[in-house]
Amino acid sequence: MNDLSTLVKARRSANKFIPGVEILDKELEEMFQLVKFAPSAFNLQHTHYVVVKDPAVKQAMYEASGKQYKVQSASAVIIVLGHKDAYKDVGKINEGLMNLGVISKQEFDATVDSVLGFYEGRGEAFMQDEAIRNASLSAMLFMLIAKEKGWDTCPMIGFDPDAVRSALHVPDRYVPAMMIAIGKEDTGSQRPRGYRKPTGEFVSYNSF
Repeated sequence: MNDLSTLVKARRSANKFIPGVEILDKELEEMFQLVKFAPSAFNLQHTHYVVVKDPAVKQAMYEASGKQYKVQSASAVIIVLGHKDAYKDVGKINEGLMNLGVISKQEFDATVDSVLGFYEGRGEAFMQDEAIRNASLSAMLFMLIAKEKGWDTCPMIGFDPDAVRSALHVPDRYVPAMMIAIGKEDTGSQRPRGYRKPTGEFVSYNSF
């Protein structure tokens, strides 16, 4: 499956997975090798993924999700985190371009000062929004890549973020943006796709 239109239409949120299907670390690594090309503000790459396959930790994610069966039956559960302090890495991310001569020292310094000022001037709430926004961009790309490789996913917001933090030892500056269950969908009870608005209901041009 490599036609984008077909891929987008084929991807659905799977509510039930076939239990006992293993997903190899190698397969996940291939997905993440593509996910790293996801867009992010200032190329700060705010997203961190925690892949959960260990049965005991997966059980903790099941409990944190309010005991949703899709978490229990999935091949893996992936927690998508956004880093609120990603902007502080602007120097590290751009120094390679400076060392290669792509940007000058003056351009490097201006970029670092600009990005630091941009985030720090907008405060904590903005940093949290940015963490979630950029993690969500990355997560959507991950789900499309997973589908292209034959895996089904379900993005989830129904979980206790504090329980997830505790079980996975997530640092305070990371925000749990979503949980993604991944596996092979059990299509035996799959319902027809839900209603989709016509474009006229959600697209405006030049003014709302």
